[in-house]
Amino acid sequence: MLSQNQIKHISALKIKKFRGEYQQFIAEGSKLVMDMINSEFIIAGLYASAEWIVENLALIHSKKIPAFETMPGEMGRISALATPSPVLAVVNMPFTTPGHSSFWEELGKGCLTIALDDIRDPGNLGTIIRIADWFGIYTVLCSESCVEIYNPKVVQATMGSIARVNVITCNLAEVFLNLSGRCKVFGTFLDGDPVFTQNLGYEGIILIGNESRGISQELIPFVTQKLFIPSFGAPSSGKAESLNASIATAIICAEFRRSMKS
Repeated sequence: MLSQNQIKHISALKIKKFRGEYQQFIAEGSKLVMDMINSEFIIAGLYASAEWIVENLALIHSKKIPAFETMPGEMGRISALATPSPVLAVVNMPFTTPGHSSFWEELGKGCLTIALDDIRDPGNLGTIIRIADWFGIYTVLCSESCVEIYNPKVVQATMGSIARVNVITCNLAEVFLNLSGRCKVFGTFLDGDPVFTQNLGYEGIILIGNESRGISQELIPFVTQKLFIPSFGAPSSGKAESLNASIATAIICAEFRRSMKS
């Protein structure tokens, strides 16, 4: 049985203010929690049904994770999901981010990086982190105006990819300014080059703009190649006006990886 203090603390982590105060966030669901356990994140506490704890007792002991059994009905009080899962983890936020020397100097060299400009929808951000993981892109830069990466909806939408992708909140304009043209920055625009006909290579930064406004005026001067995702819908049929940010990201990433093999 959980104490009232435990329930109060976990419930508080659904709110951004308290996540910042305690420097912790929550992860729910067997797969997501397992990914967190097997990552470099530190699990402050595991809250699960007796059955889940018994099934995973060896792993819990080997990782020295504090585990607490939840009684029927308690998971519903601490869960952020409409349908509570059998396990919830309280996870410590990492205290360090990459320094401003070699990491930033090598950014976008020999690899792909995704930069997100003012992504506001938690589902979009979580899905983009999952897309990055799928395409072997292990650094995602988020502008300071993006939705918080430890928002429960973001964490849930990553489906565990947050455990494998380095997500950094930073001032994108400062990052691009410091790069001083040392790597290409690709962005999507209506007047860009059709992405399906480009030889994109294997390195650089893919800049994805806000869901409704696109890439901000402040960042446009840093874009070295404008890309366009053509529509194949017939104009007479009332084709879609735009693509969801996460879908556009997936298409661009797929084209980069296809270009590597061509």
